[in-house]
Amino acid sequence: MMLVLLAIVVIGVAMLFMSVGVVVSNRCLRGSCGGPEVLGPDGTPISCDTCPVRRQGTPPRG
Repeated sequence: MMLVLLAIVVIGVAMLFMSVGVVVSNRCLRGSCGGPEVLGPDGTPISCDTCPVRRQGTPPRG
């Protein structure tokens, strides 16, 4: 039982470090290789540079 709890804690700490790394790096999250592109209302691909929410400085809701 102790081994299972230790494994859960180790995995949780690893996930915490990964999430902090994403926040600190300030990069956009992307889908997997070959995944569908995120399209805007007019059908053009949206990247981090063209995201209207990013320009406003407000976090996206979702």
